[in-house]
Amino acid sequence: MRKTKRYPVEGSNSLWQIYKTVPFWKVAKSFVVIQLARYTPYIGLKNWMYRKFLKMKVGDQTAVALMVMMDVMFPEKISIGRNSIIGYNTTILAHEYLIKEYRLGDVIIGDEVMIGANSTILPGVTIGDGAIVSAGTLVHQDVPAGSFVGGNPMRVIYTKEEMDERNNVHFME
Repeated sequence: MRKTKRYPVEGSNSLWQIYKTVPFWKVAKSFVVIQLARYTPYIGLKNWMYRKFLKMKVGDQTAVALMVMMDVMFPEKISIGRNSIIGYNTTILAHEYLIKEYRLGDVIIGDEVMIGANSTILPGVTIGDGAIVSAGTLVHQDVPAGSFVGGNPMRVIYTKEEMDERNNVHFME
């Protein structure tokens, strides 16, 4: 189960009521910064923009590829560890607006994590240190450290122990 907090709404759907839940100017600023970062090829500048303007936690030597879409409404709920890679056109969400409620949840991505291109990470998910997320994966639950996951819906392809065993066999060849 993802770790999200639920906020019920009455009347129109929760997205229609967005500016009751998050200030317009915060969303506007986040949108501009995220769009600039999506097209910025200089990784150091991109990480600085995320840290400085969006209050995200981004570890040293982390590489966020082109076209990555961070959560526009609650980017400060995203934390990416040291020496990780976020693949091209990945979406990282810390919110979900539904008909009768909206939900918020921290997204925690560990150290030395690799996330393949075109993946989507939903709110309230933790991706453990050293995990690998295959391209095109919908990450809808926590990812154990050191594991290899993929698919839609996501499933564990190899556990950390199986990955360690596979890596040891390849080094012996």
